[in-house]
Amino acid sequence: MASQGIRNGQSIQDMIAKSRNRKGKKFTEKLMPKLLFIAAFISVLTTIGIVFTLIFETFEFFQRVSITDYLFGTEWLPFSGSNPQYGILALIAGTIKVTMIAILVAVPIGLAAAIYLSEYASDKARRTIKPILEVLAGVPTIVYGFFALTFVTPILQQLIPSLKIFNALSPGVVVGIMIIPMIASLSEDAMSSVPNSIREGALALGATKFEVAIKVVLPAALSGIIASIVLAISRALGETMIVSLAGGAKPTFDFSVTESIQTMTAYIVQVSSGDAGYGTTIYYSIYAVGFTLFIFTLIMNLLAHYISKRFREEY
Repeated sequence: MASQGIRNGQSIQDMIAKSRNRKGKKFTEKLMPKLLFIAAFISVLTTIGIVFTLIFETFEFFQRVSITDYLFGTEWLPFSGSNPQYGILALIAGTIKVTMIAILVAVPIGLAAAIYLSEYASDKARRTIKPILEVLAGVPTIVYGFFALTFVTPILQQLIPSLKIFNALSPGVVVGIMIIPMIASLSEDAMSSVPNSIREGALALGATKFEVAIKVVLPAALSGIIASIVLAISRALGETMIVSLAGGAKPTFDFSVTESIQTMTAYIVQVSSGDAGYGTTIYYSIYAVGFTLFIFTLIMNLLAHYISKRFREEY
């Protein structure tokens, strides 16, 4: 066989090199699945460790504070020395107010931008506008926080004289601006993946370009659009620096957007900055609030996954 290889113009050294290359490829093929499994296992293990840490520390908190008072109480006064109150509804109200304002700002603008980029913009305009839009996602959130406090709030105070310097409206608007690129980019990707044959069929039936975008492409890409909105909501729920700087530190259970608020993440920042010692009830309250935020996000993601699956089956 070696003589046959030599007769075909192939040296023995070339045959040895090819044999070694085959052995190296086989070794790589055997090694890579194991390395990838280890990476995946580490990710899963880290997630499990975080969840169990939240559960154990939250359990310790509920050894000291009644779970009924925590879930249904409307006053959050952990630093009150004589009679501390741990009613999570006050922090939930602040979080929901900021998130709702952010979604009201981001969803219309983000979807409008996605429709333009997908259906109206030329290739050159799309290649120019989309990267510029996505630059907003790279701005540090602390910059957004000072932008909300020093620029947006004074403008809103001109329109709403009763607006306090710390309020829910200003951080809600700025958080909405921050998550616009997420909705616009992901929604545009979902709409661009809709086959052109669907657009051409609608145009052939006499539909206008706007009708094709709103009544054909938008419903066909609805699962991806819902996913982008859900990711944006999760981002708004977990935002920390903007609400800490511009929202204030006064948890209240009401529907006012002109007064100072405190969100769940802002409270965690406040306590983590050194206001509570290790092992105190206030310290363990961080984990209880974090676990509550985790449950909110988990339920929302599961619901969104179910909705996206239903729409994906229909279209």
